Amino acid sequence: MTELKENALLVIALLITGGIAAWGILDTAALAATAASMIEAQFASRAWFIMLSVSFMLVVCTWIAFSRHGSLVLGKEGDKPEFSTVSWLSMLFAAGMGVGLLYWGTAEPLTHFLAISKSNVLDNAANGALFLTNFHWGLHAWAIYALTGLVMAYFSFRLDCSYLVGAPIEKVFGHGHLVTSIAWLCNLLAIVAIAIGLGGSVAMGVFQIKDGIDVLFGLQDSGAWLTGTIFVVLCLSFLPPLVMDLARGMAVLSNAAMAIAGGLLVFILLAGPTHFIMGGVVEAVGEYVGGAFVHGFRTLTFMDKFAENWFHSWTLTYMVWWLAWAPFVGVFIARISKGRTIREFILGVVLVPTAFSILWFGVFGSVGFYAALRTDLPILQLVEDQPSAVTFFVLNQFPMPSLTISAVVAAAALFIITSVVSAAFVLGMFSTGGNLNPSSRVKLSWGVVLAALGLVMILSGSIGAIKSIIALGALPFVFIVLLLVVCLLKALKAEGEPV
Repeated sequence: MTELKENALLVIALLITGGIAAWGILDTAALAATAASMIEAQFASRAWFIMLSVSFMLVVCTWIAFSRHGSLVLGKEGDKPEFSTVSWLSMLFAAGMGVGLLYWGTAEPLTHFLAISKSNVLDNAANGALFLTNFHWGLHAWAIYALTGLVMAYFSFRLDCSYLVGAPIEKVFGHGHLVTSIAWLCNLLAIVAIAIGLGGSVAMGVFQIKDGIDVLFGLQDSGAWLTGTIFVVLCLSFLPPLVMDLARGMAVLSNAAMAIAGGLLVFILLAGPTHFIMGGVVEAVGEYVGGAFVHGFRTLTFMDKFAENWFHSWTLTYMVWWLAWAPFVGVFIARISKGRTIREFILGVVLVPTAFSILWFGVFGSVGFYAALRTDLPILQLVEDQPSAVTFFVLNQFPMPSLTISAVVAAAALFIITSVVSAAFVLGMFSTGGNLNPSSRVKLSWGVVLAALGLVMILSGSIGAIKSIIALGALPFVFIVLLLVVCLLKALKAEGEPV
């Protein structure tokens, strides 16, 4: 209790996030409607700024990686990486996107396919749908993570700053009253963005696990009882680890989850229509490489209301979603990247996960398109009615569906547990002044808040509502990331290298 009284940031952060959770539990519809209304107003006036900002981040990442700064080590002379490259990539990928790949692997390309096909021929709709999906999960998303993580790693390991979002601001601009207040506010907004973003991921994971169990056991109308049971079991799974030191355990769990995901990818590729899938993957790579940078500056300003609404609901929401996760994923990636060079850090964080995402959506998306275009399976109707069940519908068409569906359920659970445990640690660290070992009481408090926010998202029953609530919590962070980029560039210049 003394810790809570003495730490204003912790108290205020818990009050804000706990208040949002309470509001959502008591009146879910009102919270969802308010979030949707506020986000629509913000998107209508600031779409151009969001797209310009994320494209700018990608340009800055590219420049730093190939500049003379790229050889700088994130640490002191002689520091070596703590984790192997495979474990490092697995952990950053699991933390960065995890359950979202399992949820949207087939559903998102088909959703865009339905939207585009209303005004286009089917072949162009399929190509365009895969391109848009890859754009949402590709270079721009990971550039946001990479820059945030690079700032945290650079200032922490080279300049001995604390692991706080506001620490680089105070290091570069001094400790005056105004600067200190801005840094404190940045820490608070980062906490809120992380908590709300993780709540959405918990909800998506619960929805997908439920649908997997329904398919696995042939349940037709399991209803809310199964959703509630899964939620409680997950909470009981991630709360105990919060009182333990699981740094190495997180690496093992992340590796296991990524191994399952990789195994599923290879299985679908070999057991499915391989020639069709590989054709789709090759086309997707070409479309993305040729158009990703230019598309980063598209705002659909001159298109109709349908296109504008789609752009707001998908592209802008995704960019803000990645911003919501940036403080959590950035700090997490920074913590596991000590001893690596800036060039290695950026190329590893941006290119490898992007390549895996393109392959993932190419394989699962192409399987979905095969079902939609070459068979009479009702997959498009399922995408509209129940997107969380699409992955399992696809797996049910392949050999050994019980095994593969069980694997997806297990991977989704692992992704959720690792994400929540890691996030509770980061939130505990942020809210206690950068303490690298926050107390079990603080971590458990954040675990409870994350569970409550996850419950709010589940009660909303709508992916659209989940997206709006996450975007509302994350939107202010676009300004914070840009400020952190300025801090990084100024600090690099101060090292004696021209900027």
